[in-house]
Amino acid sequence: MSELDYIDDRILRVLAAEGRISNLALAERVGLSASACLRRVAALEKSGVIRGYRAVLSPEKTGIGFVAYVTVGLGVHTKESQLAFERVISRAPEVKECHNITGNVEYLLRIEVTDLAAYKEFHTEVLGTLPQVSAITSYVVMGSPKDERA
Repeated sequence: MSELDYIDDRILRVLAAEGRISNLALAERVGLSASACLRRVAALEKSGVIRGYRAVLSPEKTGIGFVAYVTVGLGVHTKESQLAFERVISRAPEVKECHNITGNVEYLLRIEVTDLAAYKEFHTEVLGTLPQVSAITSYVVMGSPKDERA
């Protein structure tokens, strides 16, 4: 897909907020016929602009009572060191997001677990055992007045 136009932008905004909206309702919201809207959405999916659809889960109802953002610094700054760290992190179910970032540290993680004890175990038994890791700083989420992740 070359460029997104005004209609594509409207479709994407509605779908980002309401991923389960019917095609007919979406078409009405963006001012297209149902068939034209369906073609647009299919083109956005095929081109990779829309990568997928997800359910947004309730942390409380799924047993998540503790969320933290964690910065991780590596002691060795090689490609091999980064790949080794990323392999371990990609298999850790507690890690919901992992971002390679710029600045004083290499990674920002979003950790979701049941409680502080579960976080301490992850911190000690996973992050604390990785030889590449030289620094860990935890930022505990106390509330999320705005969260548009889906």
